[in-house]
Amino acid sequence: MTLKTIPAAPEARPRAQIQCDLMPLALERWNPAIKAAASDDTTITMYDPIGFDWWTGEGVTAKRVSAALRSIGDKDVTVKINSPGGDVFEGLAIYNLLREHKGKVTVQVLGLAASAASFIAMAADEVQIARAGFLMIHNSWTIGAGDRNELREIATFLEQIDGTLADIYAVKTGDKAADMAKLMDVETWMGGTAAVDAGFADSLLDSDATTEDTKAAAPHQVAARRMDTLLAKQGIPRAERRALIQELKGTPGAAPDGTRDAADHQADLAEPIADLQAALARFAAAATR
Repeated sequence: MTLKTIPAAPEARPRAQIQCDLMPLALERWNPAIKAAASDDTTITMYDPIGFDWWTGEGVTAKRVSAALRSIGDKDVTVKINSPGGDVFEGLAIYNLLREHKGKVTVQVLGLAASAASFIAMAADEVQIARAGFLMIHNSWTIGAGDRNELREIATFLEQIDGTLADIYAVKTGDKAADMAKLMDVETWMGGTAAVDAGFADSLLDSDATTEDTKAAAPHQVAARRMDTLLAKQGIPRAERRALIQELKGTPGAAPDGTRDAADHQADLAEPIADLQAALARFAAAATR
């Protein structure tokens, strides 16, 4: 049964200044090493955050997905997902692209489909999930700035998005949109079997459908993401976090002793991360006194 009658999603951003960010818990639970055991020329992989990823210089963007779909043509397509989510607006654009694809769309959740990645998965005609995989849904989450009128505009826009996402999840599961909204309100995590039982996925993947690529995330990227997660939990805006980490890392390639490998970069960040963790622990302890 096709789900191409699922609602279209709004893509335009509000006029107010607004930025999307990864949920810290989703980033913590994401294992970027999980990949598909096999793929072909009708496969689209989503193994990164949704939207441009500052750490890798890539990410899953609507531009990239659109190009892949044009290359595939009207043939059936398989979308393999292991993503912690990301930019809700980029996710909405990708969702609409898959929704409008003329061929059958099969989504395979190999590891994690959190936040924006979860509703991208709902654009498929069929959703398969690994038994050890996870799906997470929640209300749209963002950081905004502006006067009271602009902030009201942001809240109204997010409410519209949440309503549409609840409808999308409801069409897939067969439950009421109001029930989906309750699950989104409390940030709901579902393992593979639970996702199938709740109707978010249609079946479990075979155990040999996934593999672990130990080279998927370079050590310095993992270290930088750890620090980014710690800073995000403290409510520090993404632009400030990036500037701080870039300052700690230094300029890549600037070392006088030649090209530095990933282990060197990881060592550069190890001490700052430990210092930051200790400082945050002291801050938390002081706040509870």
